Amino acid sequence: MSDIPSGLRYTEEHEYLKPTDEDSVFLVGVTDYAQGELGDVVFLELPAAGDSFAKGDVFGTIEAVKAVSDLYAPVTGEVVEVNTALDDDPSLVNSDPYGEGWMLRIRVSDDAGMEDLLDSEGYTKLIGED
Repeated sequence: MSDIPSGLRYTEEHEYLKPTDEDSVFLVGVTDYAQGELGDVVFLELPAAGDSFAKGDVFGTIEAVKAVSDLYAPVTGEVVEVNTALDDDPSLVNSDPYGEGWMLRIRVSDDAGMEDLLDSEGYTKLIGED
């Protein structure tokens, strides 16, 4: 069974949005379910700080032993930081997806898309683990 923390928001494409101590800034990564489905993550292509994305835009790719998948922006905003630790150790996405395996810090510029994101109960139903 996948780890699906409450207090986070989730996309149907299996990204999460995790609040930070900074107003309107969130961590973005892939869910425990997604990393489990992908298998061992071996490479990530991520944007640079300062890049902006609209909700649903492809912001990068994740490469695992089994597959390569696009990563989608869960909200509209600007990247304020990229987790450079993933350059040296992409397996952090597998071992700690909601902690050290985060990918981006994004400053939300349009709150309108937030209500479309799933809570933990909705995401649990989406992946069929309810």
